[in-house]
Amino acid sequence: MTKIAALRTRFLLTAAVGVLACPAVAHAQDAGAAQIAEPATPEDGVGEVVVTAERRSENLQRVPVSVGVVAGDQLRDFTSGGDDTLLSLSGRVPGLYVETTTGRIFPRFYIRGLGNIDFYLGASQPVSIIQDDVVLEHVVLKSNPVYDVQQVEVLRGPQGSLFGRNTTAGIIKFDTYKPTQTFQGRATMSVGTNYTTNLDTGFGGPLIDGLLAFRLSTLVQHRANFVDNRFNGPSADNTATPRKNAMGGFDDRNVRGQLLFTPGDKFSVDLSGHARWYDGTSTLFHRGALVKGSNSVENEPRGSVSLDEGNDNPQSYNTYGASARASYDFGPAILTSITAYETTSGFSRGDTDGGAAANFPGRPSYGQSQGQIRDLDQWTQEVRLASNGDGAFKWQFGGFYFDSRDVTEFYQRGYFLSPGQTGRNLNNWVRLRNVNTSWAVFGQASYR
Repeated sequence: MTKIAALRTRFLLTAAVGVLACPAVAHAQDAGAAQIAEPATPEDGVGEVVVTAERRSENLQRVPVSVGVVAGDQLRDFTSGGDDTLLSLSGRVPGLYVETTTGRIFPRFYIRGLGNIDFYLGASQPVSIIQDDVVLEHVVLKSNPVYDVQQVEVLRGPQGSLFGRNTTAGIIKFDTYKPTQTFQGRATMSVGTNYTTNLDTGFGGPLIDGLLAFRLSTLVQHRANFVDNRFNGPSADNTATPRKNAMGGFDDRNVRGQLLFTPGDKFSVDLSGHARWYDGTSTLFHRGALVKGSNSVENEPRGSVSLDEGNDNPQSYNTYGASARASYDFGPAILTSITAYETTSGFSRGDTDGGAAANFPGRPSYGQSQGQIRDLDQWTQEVRLASNGDGAFKWQFGGFYFDSRDVTEFYQRGYFLSPGQTGRNLNNWVRLRNVNTSWAVFGQASYR
């Protein structure tokens, strides 16, 4: 997909009674529930950066983990052109690379060069995505865009002692703005060519003073189709060709609601629910785009493809999720429970050979494939007991349970089959039932 030209106008809308700065880190609160303090900007030096890499709020310089930090405002600058939230981090955090061959679904992550290039929908990756202390394991769940985000932390190196399975390369941890007892609001909007629109908002405040607060966050991203299909010939699946502005656009609509219940100084419950409705275009491939013997693509027309099938490479996923976080402060220690559920269904279809069968006379060189997820259900439960306060000796231990189930389907047309093979294996269709269950205990202690 070509990059959007300049000509973008960026607006900053702030609620009249809102403020961008978040309250300082709350005392006597565990890291997951604590608000992350915005970096201070003193006149005589660099402000303090607070991270939760060890599940407690600490100064970045005192954390014995290699951590890259991106503030929420920086991330919104990266995505103001409608770019994918996760892909926009690639190259902007030392040691992190993100890529995809499946459009805005199924990103692949690499930290310090470690990752998994497998494009199978059920493939596990050694880089884990954590959003508000909830692990997103399936590759489609990992593609959920992040919005109204306060801070991003990239932890480099194995993190299994605190964050569980599939974290041998590291994790990417997103913390969003939480409900507060003061009214706050923020919004960013950008527009560009091809009717590109990006709107990221968040606002909230008290519902019942001192007892119940809320926050509502939204992300709306849109781009009109701008890639032409210049193929002019027969289509094996009745794809309409040639056609202008056939593909390349997307509509990504997201909403999240949070409620924070604080009946006392010691007990709190944070409820969160979110939804995503996405329709777009899968990756567009170009057959023979490289000039032989070089890495030049100067002979390939930009802004157009020549595809004889795939029905304009559609892609569509709906994702929903909810979590409940409860914390109780016993004084010397804080007990935290996090229960979360995620579900998604959708498909991605495309002409994966990047060309037309007419280029190979005498052979049915169809190259269409489709991957589909039916009713993925992921349940996670974490219970953690952690020391409280700023003493020299700090500790925490707990347990984690994970259960994920889905039906994955693959459909693929025959590739470069000889005439003798077409009668018995023209198309390939596979249905897989995936069940993934695991549990773990963890613990950590430090003295400084």
